[in-house]
Amino acid sequence: KNAFETSKIVPDVIPTAPTALIGLNYQSGAVANLGNELAPTVVKDQPTVTYDADPSAYYTLVFTDPDNYDGPEPVYREWHHWLVGNIPGNKIDQGEVLSGYIGSGPPEGTGIHRYVYILYKQPGKIDFDETRLTNKSIDGRAAFSTKKFAEKYNLGAPVAGNFYRAQFDDYVPLLYKSLGV
Repeated sequence: KNAFETSKIVPDVIPTAPTALIGLNYQSGAVANLGNELAPTVVKDQPTVTYDADPSAYYTLVFTDPDNYDGPEPVYREWHHWLVGNIPGNKIDQGEVLSGYIGSGPPEGTGIHRYVYILYKQPGKIDFDETRLTNKSIDGRAAFSTKKFAEKYNLGAPVAGNFYRAQFDDYVPLLYKSLGV
């Protein structure tokens, strides 16, 4: 809880801190741990995500960057990198991918960004009306709000979370190229 409040994820991304930790292990060997710094190069591939789950419940996972835009309009600040809903228990690979995974890509000169994973326990299976995005599409990812998304689908308070920080490295231009930016 303290890490989420100290880093201002509460209230920038969510109104209350989660009570459990999500495990995030990347193919590179990197592990996210409540604000440690990880280079975009080591988080470019979708991580293995672990958490304690009720096997009979459904979950939603949100991965977002609340530091995408540092201007006067907070509505543009959040950019979501991955959205998966209707995850049965902790079986992420069986969930409904709303937005494919895109690794961290903080623009050069924008400093360090927070990259936040939030898990919600759904009230039941949800019929999501979000536009489905592949991991090559940036449409609709900007001006995202985890708070509004959670309210829209009645997700309640987050049950688990984790985050790391990242800043520009040599991988970022390659990521942008793959996204057509």
